[in-house]
Amino acid sequence: MSKQFDVIVIGGGPGGYVAAIRAAQLGFSVACIDEWKNEKGGPAPGGTCTNVGCIPSKALLQSSEHFDHANHGFAEHGIEVKGVKLNLAQMLGRKDGVVKQNNDGILYLFKKNKVSFFHGRGSFAKAADGLYEIEVAGASADTLTAKQVIVATGSSPRALSNAPFDEKLILSNTGALAIDAVPKKLGVIGAGVIGLEMGSVWRRLGAQVTVLEALPTFLGAADETIAKEAHKLFAKQGLDIQMGVKIGEIKSGKDVSIEYTDAKGESHKLSVDKLIVSIGRVPNTTGLNAEAVGLALDERGFIAVDEHCRTNLPNVWAVGDVVRGPMLAHKAEEEGVAVAERIAGQHGHVNFATIPWVIYTSPEIAWVGRTEQQLKADGVAYKAGAFPFLANGRARALGDTSGMVKVLADAKTDEILGVHIIGPMASELISEAVVAMEFRASSEDIARICHAHPTLSEATKEAALAVDKRSLNF
Repeated sequence: MSKQFDVIVIGGGPGGYVAAIRAAQLGFSVACIDEWKNEKGGPAPGGTCTNVGCIPSKALLQSSEHFDHANHGFAEHGIEVKGVKLNLAQMLGRKDGVVKQNNDGILYLFKKNKVSFFHGRGSFAKAADGLYEIEVAGASADTLTAKQVIVATGSSPRALSNAPFDEKLILSNTGALAIDAVPKKLGVIGAGVIGLEMGSVWRRLGAQVTVLEALPTFLGAADETIAKEAHKLFAKQGLDIQMGVKIGEIKSGKDVSIEYTDAKGESHKLSVDKLIVSIGRVPNTTGLNAEAVGLALDERGFIAVDEHCRTNLPNVWAVGDVVRGPMLAHKAEEEGVAVAERIAGQHGHVNFATIPWVIYTSPEIAWVGRTEQQLKADGVAYKAGAFPFLANGRARALGDTSGMVKVLADAKTDEILGVHIIGPMASELISEAVVAMEFRASSEDIARICHAHPTLSEATKEAALAVDKRSLNF
């Protein structure tokens, strides 16, 4: 006998669990299906982000940064530490504990909001009489029906055709977070967010890291000024980043050998103990049984949706990594909330122009809006202002003065078009820019707001002042 709900959410990652909770808050009876398992086989909702993505990577980034500071940064502060040792098992155990706290937190939120949780894989069975029948394959088989279905099945790492993941030598983000001994030599294919973050973790812990990137330009999605500064700082830290690389044969045995051609066309062979492959992600639609109900996919395998996340089927929606747009957890959350509100007849809102991007390296990199090169390409007249953390009192006190804040504003209206940051706590500082841009603020608005002293956020104010060439402290 099937169990009937108003809304069924397939997937318990950031887009799915948030959509389920918001729909329940709006008075719907809601079921959420998720198949992630912990090491004991129990439920582990939260998707890639919680289990093998955002959360565990940030835990390791924080731990590895503490280790790096103890070895190289404390002496400057008058703190003498001798005999620093790495307990990698403890570090990984802490990371796993943070993940479990988040898993348990989501299960608690489901219970608090009266969301029915089903542990297993959800797939379409059929559609009839305005209802969709969803089968759950897990420890026990269940059949659920609902008028409204939200698909939030996320994405998986893309593998190289000649080097499938074994999670022992050739690693996806999953294996990269669980290496049980620091490799002497680590290779990373892909200089994107995952590659740079994981490369940073293991470099701090002692690995010699080589990053191979096919694209000719480093961090092409970021503002060029910020990207150049990042490349310089990462090279200074010891990350060997090679651009314009063409990957050839990859062999694995006791170690991994990678043949590649560099940007000059010269051939090389790199031998490493482990290889992390981070060349993008693919949508999780396999196993969804989309063909059973005629759910349309696009040419790349994403679920085809309109600007409101509607699919080609009535009352079937899709959000997050499985649809177009940036594969970001916070983008998925915003879409999940918006869809739940649209189901309730409200006007859910997602502004793609103000979705922030963050890379949690050291220094952190964050931006929102358009880059200088995009504005030039679009023929937009703009003004730019920048301020270095070298001239910021709080950054000096922290002992971390690398990087800058850069503000781009319309030349005529002064409306903020983009804000780009590389430096300490950039991930937190970018929120001020997101709020300002959401309310279509001008650079003058930020320049006129009183910022507490001494704070890193003063660099944002000074960059806004610099748009009008009246920075006070530089």
